[in-house]
Amino acid sequence: HWALLSVSLLNCLLSTACSVGLALAIALTVHSRGMHLVRGCDSAALPADARAAIATNDCPFNTTRIYDTALALWFFSMVFAAAEAVLSGRCCLVALVFRGIGPCARGYGKEQV
Repeated sequence: HWALLSVSLLNCLLSTACSVGLALAIALTVHSRGMHLVRGCDSAALPADARAAIATNDCPFNTTRIYDTALALWFFSMVFAAAEAVLSGRCCLVALVFRGIGPCARGYGKEQV
């Protein structure tokens, strides 16, 4: 029970931190209109909006799809990390009930589990 409690609590904290980090990355990327994603490229060759950028010889990647692809992947990763945090939190509560700790430990909650 203690191993379940410690691992689920650790996973809940890490998943929450991951969700917050991804939300911050999405917010910063949208705010800067994607310019931070193409920072390593020759900035004089890029237009003001990174979504309209075309691939140049100075970039090691194709800049035309980097903005949309990054946001799409980050959004779904954030949703899945948040779901993982919620499920880990519930697993932590179940471990607490098994150990007899918490408000639901001695009553109806333990019978439910």
